[in-house]
Amino acid sequence: MSTPNPVTVQRLALAVMLSLTVSLFAQSGPTTVRRDVHHDVSAPLSEMIKHAPPPSLERRPVESMKLIPLPPGLAQTGEDPVMQVSTIAPPTPPVTQSFEGLGNGQYGFSVTSAPPDTEGTVGATQYVQWVNTSFAVFNKTTGALIAGPTAGNTLWSGFGGGCQTNNDGDPIVLYDKLAQRWIFSQFSVSTTPYLQCIAVSTTSDATGTYNRYSFQYSNFDDYPKMSVWSDAYYETFNMFAGGTTFVGADACAYNRSAMLAGTAATQVCFQQGTSVGGLLPADLDGTTPPPAGSPNYLMYYGTNNLNLYKFHVDFVNTANSTFTGPTVINVAAFSAVCGGGTCIPQPSTTQQLDSLADRLMYRLAYRNFGTHESLVVNHSVVAGSGGGVRWYEIQNPSGTPTVAQQSTFA
Repeated sequence: MSTPNPVTVQRLALAVMLSLTVSLFAQSGPTTVRRDVHHDVSAPLSEMIKHAPPPSLERRPVESMKLIPLPPGLAQTGEDPVMQVSTIAPPTPPVTQSFEGLGNGQYGFSVTSAPPDTEGTVGATQYVQWVNTSFAVFNKTTGALIAGPTAGNTLWSGFGGGCQTNNDGDPIVLYDKLAQRWIFSQFSVSTTPYLQCIAVSTTSDATGTYNRYSFQYSNFDDYPKMSVWSDAYYETFNMFAGGTTFVGADACAYNRSAMLAGTAATQVCFQQGTSVGGLLPADLDGTTPPPAGSPNYLMYYGTNNLNLYKFHVDFVNTANSTFTGPTVINVAAFSAVCGGGTCIPQPSTTQQLDSLADRLMYRLAYRNFGTHESLVVNHSVVAGSGGGVRWYEIQNPSGTPTVAQQSTFA
């Protein structure tokens, strides 16, 4: 669903929040250029669901969360300097429709994996929700279930290889508003080669046919996070050699035009070093595209700062692709709750939840307002004796980025 504009809060006059240090580093020419391993056009999803076996009821952990290193010098802070204290908020649009969602027992669905990696997005007439290894399609207006719940790899029935055989989760579902198409993505990592499985609908109907693709990686492509941009579909990964050793984030661009057409597609990737992890690509909100020729923006957090990159991709001459940055945007001091690990108490149980505080939270939402461009993102931080959500609005990413708003909600 579209990310709402953040609540306006009183801006604190801390000069350090707005100071910028600009790096002149530009990585010219991609680290890797890959063609798809395989691509085809599927039967209608509605038909594949009819012939698919029922989802497995076997309870199993999905691929365990792999921590990434915290930035050096990230220290425990005292009182959060931008803790949100006002409860006054501007009016928000009313909720016109709610969905029960894929909870245990709902629509005959059983929770069989943890963590759930819940995903959902809204299209022209439908809403799709994906809970790790199963997804369902709903009518956007009435809330009625249209299709599913069905196993995620049903979408790759007849495709062959790991995308068809494995149902490993870490899913993403997006709606390309500019093209009126759905994009589904999940990885295949329980067998090798490591794959990213991507399906792009041929119409605005999520139950119709799909252009399907698989892309191969030499390292374990953990924590895939995907975005829609006007020139490409961008996806980032935390890469682990041998499935265990963190080697840095990888930033990839898939040829959107080719995937919309169902033809052979290329991906262009820039592998980063071990100091860069949890990188997020900017994902378009609204129907106003970024300015012509705009690069995609990517971000991760450092020690009391945000690091902004610009990714320009050229699929005609891939050597002309560039990955520039980072621009370092200083923000109010923070510390990662749980040290980035697991410590969040869960009511009525002794179990604790992962904080995921070692990285920014998906999505890095982008909107072009015409008068200005904004990026909105958040992450988990220490707030008093517990945890909170630190959020930011960054304006003017194409020039000198500024912190328009920031606050911690707890």
